[in-house]
Amino acid sequence: MIERVRTGNQSSVREFLLMGFSDDHVTQYLHFVMFLFIYLAALAGNLLIIIVVILNHQLHTPMYFFLVNLSLTDICYITTTVPKSMAVSLTDNKIITFPGCIAQVFLVITSACSEIFLLTIMAYDRYIAICHPLQYSLMLNWDIFNQMTVTSWVSSLLYSLLQTVITFQLNFCGPNTIGQFFCDIPQLQKISCTDIKVNQILIWIFGLIVGSFCVGFIFASYGYIISAVLKIPSVEGRHKAFSTCSPHLTVFSLFMSTAFFSYLRPKSLSFPIIDLLSAVAYTVLPPILNPLIYCLRNKDIQGAVWKITSKIKRTF
Repeated sequence: MIERVRTGNQSSVREFLLMGFSDDHVTQYLHFVMFLFIYLAALAGNLLIIIVVILNHQLHTPMYFFLVNLSLTDICYITTTVPKSMAVSLTDNKIITFPGCIAQVFLVITSACSEIFLLTIMAYDRYIAICHPLQYSLMLNWDIFNQMTVTSWVSSLLYSLLQTVITFQLNFCGPNTIGQFFCDIPQLQKISCTDIKVNQILIWIFGLIVGSFCVGFIFASYGYIISAVLKIPSVEGRHKAFSTCSPHLTVFSLFMSTAFFSYLRPKSLSFPIIDLLSAVAYTVLPPILNPLIYCLRNKDIQGAVWKITSKIKRTF
């Protein structure tokens, strides 16, 4: 049932229906269990990184400070979409209110922007550490790191606010079913009864400016990093330098590849099931895989986890 309020000669939708993964009850319960496992695993992995960094004083460095912020972002990212989708599957109630939809759009964009901004800052941190190691403490101190982190969060909030305002200036007076398991801007544009050309142009322009800057900056940083590493005479030194960058580069590649496929793939590949799976890829995979990547490929994190587990074992 579509709830509307009258606005002049038009009626505006005041609630939306989210697309489920299936109408079959058994499949819905399976989806609930699967998403519950994914959500708990993502929470556990990211909280583990946060706790390990806080408890281990050797990890109180700018690199791991940004990693903690990345984990907090991932928790917010997956919490914005997955619990609501689980509730839809469990209760078969697909309704999301208009304010709830606005909140989802705002928080998803904020989390995604924070992720890419933090990854950009982390690339700069690796560039300074490898290309200018003797000047690291002079070029980057804790005041600068705090300013960069605050700037990334504030910029994400402002960019998200802009995109959210642009999206919800549209009128929604027709079908209220969103072809996605959360409120997604492209799907909201599809059900709008307003001409969306201006919105699409503005979103593409702002997205292109932000995305191009971050991606270009990261590629430039790694260009200098690779050049500097190749000049290291010892194989062990080159391997050690690359090992400090590989987790970050893997996380960045995962996030950007899933996001680009979701938003920049050709229309010929736009089908409901592909839209659904691609959204899962860029909203669910990074929060659950990022902790795994850093835990499996970062020896400092592995060592810190081993120390904590050893202390716990000795306690019992």
